Amino acid sequence: MEKDQIFKLNDRGVLYINGKDAKEFLQNIVTNDMNKVTNSSSCFSSLLTPQGKYLFDFIIVKHKQGYLLDCEKNQIENLLERLNFYKLSSNIEILNLSNEFTVAVLSKEKFLALDGAKSEEGNTLKFLEDPIFLDPRSKELGARILMNLEKLDITLKKLNLKSVDPNKYYNLSHKLGIAQINTDKLKNKIFGIECNFEELNAIDFKKGCYVGQENTSRMKLRNKVRRRLLPITTNNKVSIDSEILFEDQKIGKVLIDTPYPFALIKLF
Repeated sequence: MEKDQIFKLNDRGVLYINGKDAKEFLQNIVTNDMNKVTNSSSCFSSLLTPQGKYLFDFIIVKHKQGYLLDCEKNQIENLLERLNFYKLSSNIEILNLSNEFTVAVLSKEKFLALDGAKSEEGNTLKFLEDPIFLDPRSKELGARILMNLEKLDITLKKLNLKSVDPNKYYNLSHKLGIAQINTDKLKNKIFGIECNFEELNAIDFKKGCYVGQENTSRMKLRNKVRRRLLPITTNNKVSIDSEILFEDQKIGKVLIDTPYPFALIKLF
């Protein structure tokens, strides 16, 4: 990732949750601790089934009186539906701002050149009144900007950035073992802790209850994580549920196929 490049991620969507119960609402259902999300800090988190299996993952960013959720766009409507399911009598409003906000990525080096920037995952600043933050999963993924398209064009000029093919960014993400494309194919097939969410700073084992917390904590406590979601590379075409073999033994299966394949692999 070069210093003066920026990647526009048109396959990302944005939800906005505000209202006096917004923080408590999210705290009760997501895997991370909402106390970490401030004007200067953002976090990666997920929403699991009651059994602890994967449903959604997203980045949570403080914005005005509420929170922005940066999620894969093809899952936005399903995520919105699930959040409304848990809403009950909470005093919150959930808006789909995917047509108003855009998500883009710039290099870690460019971010650190900004006034007040720190080399800490999740470190968040304001730029033209909108959030820009170092990716909370890994600093190697650079920094993200959430703002409307008109402001983004202004940002490109102010920071002297050149828009380039986002496939370069997703190739890096795949190499780092961080799935961001077609993650809906993981639903109900893998436990959240098997998605490397602990290593990606998405799970807080010290916070109170959340959906799927019991199984997640038990697997952590009893060291029962025997499989991991890992990137695979091959010259052959792969398909969902294809077996992964090592010395004629099945060690895993493909969960995400093209263009950036991932498989659930047994640990030895």
